[in-house]
Amino acid sequence: MFIGDFSGRSRPDACPGALQVHAAADGGLARIRVPGGRLTSSQLRELADAASACGSGVIELTSRANVQVRGLGADGGHANGDSTGGDLTDTDFADGGFAARMAAAGLLPSATHERVRNILASPLTGCDGRGMLDVSPLVSDLDRRLCGTPALAGLPGRFLFAFDDGRGDVAWLDPDAGILPTGPGEAALILAGTDSGLRVPIGSAVTALLAAAEAFLAEPEVRRARAWRIGELPGCAERIAVRVAVRVGSAVGAGRTSPLLPRAQAPTGWEPVGILGEPEGPAVLGVAVPLGRLTSAQAGLLADLASPAGVRLTPWRGVVLPGLTPAEAAGAAALAGKVGLVVDPGSPWTGVTACTGRPGCAKSLADVRADATRAMSATMSTDMSTDTTAAMSTDTTVDVTIDVTIDVAAGVAAPAVTAPDAAGSPRTGTLPVHWAGCERRCGRPRGRVADVVATAAGYRIDLDGRSLNCADIEETTAVVTALRGET
Repeated sequence: MFIGDFSGRSRPDACPGALQVHAAADGGLARIRVPGGRLTSSQLRELADAASACGSGVIELTSRANVQVRGLGADGGHANGDSTGGDLTDTDFADGGFAARMAAAGLLPSATHERVRNILASPLTGCDGRGMLDVSPLVSDLDRRLCGTPALAGLPGRFLFAFDDGRGDVAWLDPDAGILPTGPGEAALILAGTDSGLRVPIGSAVTALLAAAEAFLAEPEVRRARAWRIGELPGCAERIAVRVAVRVGSAVGAGRTSPLLPRAQAPTGWEPVGILGEPEGPAVLGVAVPLGRLTSAQAGLLADLASPAGVRLTPWRGVVLPGLTPAEAAGAAALAGKVGLVVDPGSPWTGVTACTGRPGCAKSLADVRADATRAMSATMSTDMSTDTTAAMSTDTTVDVTIDVTIDVAAGVAAPAVTAPDAAGSPRTGTLPVHWAGCERRCGRPRGRVADVVATAAGYRIDLDGRSLNCADIEETTAVVTALRGET
């Protein structure tokens, strides 16, 4: 079971913020909400400087297009280099220098609502002409009205809003309350990651989302702090849809002509990587960040390369630089690649995520980031040695078959992986892979994902209801690489 699936809560949500800092094994962990993933160049630069001055020097990107900084000391400065959390508690980090810097940068506009400003938006909205509308103004309006509604400060820090511009990239990332345009001036209300059947005017979209949040807070289990997400309560989405319909003057199911894409069939491969846009128009540079970890130097470079439009963080732990000329995008891509960022959509790094792992998380059984990096290095070395450049450019997929044999005596599932030779097969790399240090699988992306879960005896790989136990990182690497069509 994933951490996001737990129900029947017995305590209030303790999701970290910039003021409510979590005492992790490697020091304080602060999370800064970035509605719509929008950052100005100066804000990104200040994040980079503050991460170096107060924390570990790394900015972690989250699956909600937010950011977090680790290694904060109790005084807002660095934690001790050998910190293991000690006897520090979350309250020891309050009013630190890091939070003051975030407030000065405009990243902490409300002390009371800072943890509830979880607002996803289509990262390319308004940039490439492919969405049905630019949802950027709706993001700003929701953030302003959310922070201006005192009662909504009581939302759990895990409650998620989303604005999809019609392309279907974020509507199915399990938002509690989201909007997806279905036609001129009309949008579907998404509740708990599923089409509620309610259609609302675009002009009432923000009102509908706020009404959904208020209805959620009115649920008895939420008032007792026993639920953090709409999907945790049976029938809650249906009850909320009725209340929203009354609020906005619409009828549930009104105007619905066909069901929308169900969550189980949510599309994959939305991560924008490389130079995007029309040849004669403005360009967008999509940058994948290996394991979602930006060093201060990398963040500073992206801030320097950004146009006046700033940067946009993506729920795939990447960064988008809109508003560039084609020449600027090409130059920015070259510079980003030199500092370890990924600008090649065919890179095996795309779609690879990991939780914090050791030493940052006391619950983790392995240093999953180091192991994932080792596995990716081995994959890329194999690519170079077998000269698969031509094969990488094809769209043909690889049929990989995995048979599982159970050794009853040992209780181990031994993988037998069958895949075509590397030299004659394309590398698709389309299957997302998430490395997790324990069964909680924090940070796991939604949808079909190969889970690489640390165990006391190595790693277990879970996919489509089947599991394979691997004894060491070499065996784990071979299985993951085969699953992704990269051997």
